[in-house]
Amino acid sequence: MNESPESAEPREPHGPQDGSRGPREPRVPAEPPGSRGLEPVSEHDRAVVTEQLGRPPRGIRAIAYRCPSGHPGVVQTNPRLEDGTPFPTLYYLTCPRLCSLVSRLESTGVMREMTERLATDPDLGRAYLDAHRSYLAQRNAIESLGTEVSAGGMPGRVKCLHVHVAHSLACGPGINPIGDETLELLADSWPQGDCA
Repeated sequence: MNESPESAEPREPHGPQDGSRGPREPRVPAEPPGSRGLEPVSEHDRAVVTEQLGRPPRGIRAIAYRCPSGHPGVVQTNPRLEDGTPFPTLYYLTCPRLCSLVSRLESTGVMREMTERLATDPDLGRAYLDAHRSYLAQRNAIESLGTEVSAGGMPGRVKCLHVHVAHSLACGPGINPIGDETLELLADSWPQGDCA
């Protein structure tokens, strides 16, 4: 069932509503891992994602999140490409505006600071480990790659904010604390413009 943006179920806001960045309680999904908000990929979606990426998407399984304007923002991919090559990135950020904003944020050095906090904030470290386990469980439910490597540097460092934002948008708040925090940091810039 490929719902229109108007009929799609609204997503919860990201992060704590009081503006704090305190520890978060891990959210236990009521649905099977990875099933929240997944939609089949239509030919129109495939064409839009091709335009967003500037190339045909590889291994696309589903639309995992739509931006408020209705275009695909995150796709879920197969753990292996058509030729059998492992592709461990389960959730792939496709929205060009959001990708650009995340890249700009990465260039400020925020990932280094986030990685340092993983070592000094036990609650954040535990939540990040839970995010890693969630990511692996969701990917392994599709197909195991026989590895404990997830994506984005999890669980020991922060390597790619695009992965974490995609994970947060696909699964909702409370699953990936780094993705949630990144969305909070971008709240003044997204969603708006072409994405709103």
